[in-house]
Amino acid sequence: MGDEWVVLVDEADREVGLARKAEVHHGATPLHRAFSAFLFDRRGRLLLQQRSVVKPTWPLVWSNSCCGHPGPAEPTLSAARRRIADELGAPPDELWLALPSYRYRAAFDGVVENEICPVVVGRIEPEALAPDPAEVAALRWVDWREFLAELERPASPFSPWCREEAALLAALPRFQEWRGRK
Repeated sequence: MGDEWVVLVDEADREVGLARKAEVHHGATPLHRAFSAFLFDRRGRLLLQQRSVVKPTWPLVWSNSCCGHPGPAEPTLSAARRRIADELGAPPDELWLALPSYRYRAAFDGVVENEICPVVVGRIEPEALAPDPAEVAALRWVDWREFLAELERPASPFSPWCREEAALLAALPRFQEWRGRK
């Protein structure tokens, strides 16, 4: 992680610099590029991950399938394919950009996430998964509708970006059409 770079951007997503990933997340995290992935199996179940205890941001919190940062000059979908394979041990299939301009800021235990974070959607085969324990504490598969219902519960244990992104995806006609094709 120490040699990985993230792209710092302005509010219009124009590059303004680079920072080491290991040093970018703190109480005054600068705006930077990221991505979030929601991955489904052929049965239409969503893969959720509990973030590793050693993650500097939101350790042991449940979230969407995978998150990461594009490197310098790396397109979002390329970064997502790379990161999903590294973190979950298997390549995704049918990966597409669902929410190209999602933006959020959230704080937890003195650490701030501050990202322009496109949301990608795709498929992954459950049998192929071999998650990296430095990144993932646990995985679970859940029906999409059950997941949305779980997000409505007051004590739901999910990251703030996962909650917001799921609501945006649920309202997106293209996503609903894609899910209907299983």
